[in-house]
Amino acid sequence: MEFICNLEFGIWKFLNFCMNEIKNANIQNIVGAIEAILFSYGEPMDIKKIAKMLDKKEEEIKSALNEFEEKLKDENRGLKLVFNGEQVQLVTKPEFSEFLEEFIKEEFKENLTPAALETLSLIAYLGPITRVKIDYFRGVNSSFIIRNLMMRGLIERVEGSYQYRTSFDLIKHLGFSKIEELPEYEKFNKMNIVSSN
Repeated sequence: MEFICNLEFGIWKFLNFCMNEIKNANIQNIVGAIEAILFSYGEPMDIKKIAKMLDKKEEEIKSALNEFEEKLKDENRGLKLVFNGEQVQLVTKPEFSEFLEEFIKEEFKENLTPAALETLSLIAYLGPITRVKIDYFRGVNSSFIIRNLMMRGLIERVEGSYQYRTSFDLIKHLGFSKIEELPEYEKFNKMNIVSSN
């Protein structure tokens, strides 16, 4: 009888160990998914939205965010999480700001890159347009390029939304009185309307 009890206890202990391992593996998967989502999104995001996207409870997401935050505290990591109420954003650490400033200065000294021109064209022809849609068309994250274009005054964010459009400065610089004067504007803008439906 004692042998059976010990065996049962051993089995329960083993099952408990297995469940904890599965739980830890799930947390790691959730952390990885959260990192990918926040990196791609590039802006503050509702924790509730992350939970919905990953089909998890908010408590699970918060737990995974805490674990992710701890991992990012390593001094060799260049990113950190910023929390504001029920929102979270993945950002660069302040101690690396001087490197970023230098990089941004170099970017401004040069002409627009092909990637920046591609992004600017999408905004000019299909705008107002969201960053998510720009990323979809380009197939890569466009956060840095969009920030760069905004800092140059070529595009602006539509107030009260996550959409971007060309600025008055760009329209003036191109010598147009309105953005609709771009070559084949009607044709490309209609494509955006069709893809939105």
